[in-house]
Amino acid sequence: MIIDGLGFPGNDTRDGHEPLSGGEVEDIRRSGLTAIHLTLGAVGGMPPLGAFEKIVRDITHWDEQIAANPQVMCAVRSAADLQSAKQTQRTGLIYGLQDGVSFEDDADRLETLHQLGIRVIQPTYNRRNLLGDGCMEPANAGLSRAGFTAVEKMNALGILVDLSHCGRRTAMDAVAASNRPVSFTHTGCYALAAHPRHRTDKEMRAVAAGGGVIGIFIMPYLSGGSQPTAADVIRHIEHAVNVAGEDHVSIGTDGVVSPTQLTPEFIEKFRKETRDRKNRGIAAPLESETGYLFAADLNTPRRFARLMDLLLARGHGEERVRKILGGNLARLFAETWH
Repeated sequence: MIIDGLGFPGNDTRDGHEPLSGGEVEDIRRSGLTAIHLTLGAVGGMPPLGAFEKIVRDITHWDEQIAANPQVMCAVRSAADLQSAKQTQRTGLIYGLQDGVSFEDDADRLETLHQLGIRVIQPTYNRRNLLGDGCMEPANAGLSRAGFTAVEKMNALGILVDLSHCGRRTAMDAVAASNRPVSFTHTGCYALAAHPRHRTDKEMRAVAAGGGVIGIFIMPYLSGGSQPTAADVIRHIEHAVNVAGEDHVSIGTDGVVSPTQLTPEFIEKFRKETRDRKNRGIAAPLESETGYLFAADLNTPRRFARLMDLLLARGHGEERVRKILGGNLARLFAETWH
């Protein structure tokens, strides 16, 4: 099992609902990924019904991409689906949300989202919503009553509670409230690089104590804002293993499967997106127009194979590496979905 705890099929130049190109589909096939947890919908600044409608449009798009490429991709909504993806050597897409705004005013929408295939949800993104505070809110309030209700319903439905962008109190409230394991699917270690998107040792231990999993991403925050390297990723993985244990660490790249090409078009698109995030108030500290969201030495569809080689070379045993590359997430999904 090789699972990207947060990733995106395609490349960094994708815009909207354009079909995957032949090259992008081939990159997915070459990646060796058993599954990708894929974000749908919007993050921050959208009314609930508008956010819900966007999720439905995104589901329709990715359902169409799966139907158009059935030899390469499949839908994953259960542990059995995950096993099937592995056995048939396809990449399963796991639908998730990075913001709970679509149901913040009506928790009953969670039932519809589950029926549509959503299996992972973050209560908040970087900003506050009616469920709780994101990691960029200075007040650092915890889960609201609506937030506690949402966690309870997600547990009951079989939706993994993802706390990656939640504020510290919101995250710890959710850890305590959830009767199933929770996760930070894509984050870094605060002890190595102090940043609001990173999790403290205390938070990681709390998630691990409940059976959850901490996923290390490939983002500039790992290295103080500069473009990350494989060494940065390994350093954060090893710290997380030392703090939480090898049964509770994974990888959630927060990146695209296809290699990134630093073309003039990409550079301009990245600049515009960075400015837009700052203007909308959803950017995190250290986001910059040159802090590209990929590691140059992992800029390949086979980045998980490269990380495997690096971990093995540093003396990590094969069983530990299997867990980090996907075994821990497979176990987590089996324990939270039903």
